[in-house]
Amino acid sequence: MRFAKVLLIIVASLFTAVPAHAQFESVEDYPDVIDARVSATPERARLIIDLSGPTEFAIATLDKPDRIAIDVKAFDLKILAPADVAGKGIVSSYTVEMAEKGRARTTLTLDKPAQVQQAYILDAVADQPARLVVDIIPATEEEFSRKVAADLAASIANQGSAPATPSTDPGTHAPAAATRPLVVIDPGHGGIDNGASAPNGVHEKDITLAFALQLQKVLIDSGRFDVALTREDDTYLTLNERVDLARQNKADLFISLHADSFQQADIRGASVYTRDENATDVLDKVLADGENRYDIVAGFAVPQATPAVMDILVDLMRRETRKSSYLAAEALIHQLEPSVTLRRFPVRQADFFVLQAPDVPSILVELGFLSNAADIANLQKSDWRDRVVDGLARGIADYFEQTQKTLAATQ
Repeated sequence: MRFAKVLLIIVASLFTAVPAHAQFESVEDYPDVIDARVSATPERARLIIDLSGPTEFAIATLDKPDRIAIDVKAFDLKILAPADVAGKGIVSSYTVEMAEKGRARTTLTLDKPAQVQQAYILDAVADQPARLVVDIIPATEEEFSRKVAADLAASIANQGSAPATPSTDPGTHAPAAATRPLVVIDPGHGGIDNGASAPNGVHEKDITLAFALQLQKVLIDSGRFDVALTREDDTYLTLNERVDLARQNKADLFISLHADSFQQADIRGASVYTRDENATDVLDKVLADGENRYDIVAGFAVPQATPAVMDILVDLMRRETRKSSYLAAEALIHQLEPSVTLRRFPVRQADFFVLQAPDVPSILVELGFLSNAADIANLQKSDWRDRVVDGLARGIADYFEQTQKTLAATQ
């Protein structure tokens, strides 16, 4: 009983006022917990709690045994038994229960020390309910012990009052790098090229520009990235010009935004493309047009390198770029998954010209389809755009966090 009481005090004292509009006059105003699910791998785990409306939440790290407890203000549980953990990794099991009137608790039992990478509330929009998303990543024994002690100290110091601990903002969960990476965002189409068009006259070029401008602002506001757009207004650019802008500025990531149409009106949802491994290599075209191999691998080879060595270096660079592009696509899809409807097999490959820079990791994001009524409606909603942009920003931060860890491991 004493253990349960201490746990209740710790979590209750850590309640985080997340969305400003989630204010309640009584317990009856609290939303219901509709569903909960956990997925896990050795590198990460994710808890998603579906809610009938936005709420407030609290997270506490506990030991003996090692757990992470997540409480939400909730009126009732609408689920009898949540599904088992999907996959194997950081989280071995979990429970969802009403800890007391007005408080639903999810307890994650850890397979090894872990910490919360980010946690945030999503408002309901379109066919997506309000959600609490909590991402978990590995921690050292020392980091875990410090968090246990800090949560206990916070509970004692606040004696039940809520410390000011906001949700993780989009794009901020990755550690700040010494040099900010450059992200080049490419709003598809523009000028005389409208791209796809919806029956109501909405053009792809306008949708992609609106998303690009908002994504640029979110990334810049995070303070962790330099961001450039291939176009900031209704300007026409060739595909070559878009790719050249990324290459000339030595972008660390190139993201092209699109919202196409398809002959099957039932096809909908977001997806992320990387370049098809089997596509005709544009590098051969670049070299055939007279571009110097030494320019492509500048900084990676000595001037005296033989043509055979240069071919090997170019091939290695191409392989590394494609690998990085795939990791970026996976990171974005992982962060979009709780936010919006995705296509089946959302990480896809195609021979899009804008993905063919041999030295810049490049991905193409299909925001949705202007041939599908539900996607058309979503693409024009500011709250749905907010969800997508925040998910993209979190994915970009996730990707660069992975690259920083990989770089640190090789040094």
